[in-house]
Amino acid sequence: MSGKKKRVLLVEDHPIVRHGLRVMIDDEADLAVCGEASGMKEALTLVGEHKPDVVVIDIALGPENGLDLIRQLHEDVPQTPLLALSMHDEAVYGERALRAGAKGYIMKKEAMDKLLTAIRRVLAGELYVSDAMAAKLVNKLINPAAAKDAPNGVESLSEREFQVFRLIADGIGPSEIAQRLSLSVKTVETHREHVKEKLGLKTGAELTRFCLQWGMEHR
Repeated sequence: MSGKKKRVLLVEDHPIVRHGLRVMIDDEADLAVCGEASGMKEALTLVGEHKPDVVVIDIALGPENGLDLIRQLHEDVPQTPLLALSMHDEAVYGERALRAGAKGYIMKKEAMDKLLTAIRRVLAGELYVSDAMAAKLVNKLINPAAAKDAPNGVESLSEREFQVFRLIADGIGPSEIAQRLSLSVKTVETHREHVKEKLGLKTGAELTRFCLQWGMEHR
């Protein structure tokens, strides 16, 4: 690729990881990091200041969640491609990231050269996902009935149910969840009941333990 380098904004809460990504990207002839952010507020500010060509967003941003940032940026700058980068299983977060507005999803365990490929792919206006995830999405498209009959689990939670689930996993109680999501406590409790049912849990204590354990494994 000739001409001006494409500007990449990195959103990652670990400084060492950010540094490694910057070094790798800046070494490319067609790419350059224009800014780094560790959280949602900083990222929104830098996007406005630098107007990057692509934003690479870690799903886990300390107490924040990259999915919320993806949703906000997709609303604010829909023309800017967003690439989700995560250590989390794409089976849980991949489709949610795409539905939130990301143009690609890549796991951190993938080889770093795949990240560069993913960045260039979304810059070209294409979608980037793993072969396994692409096959899953195609299967859902051509066989929606089978997708509806998929086993219950975290994957089966609706977007709002998953938001509630994540906040429970962070040790947050119903009242604060209601405040954060601008819902009534009664609505939050209804979502909790739906989550329990989908996960095959009987009590609130079982739900809390499951969420906390899941949160420890997916940090």
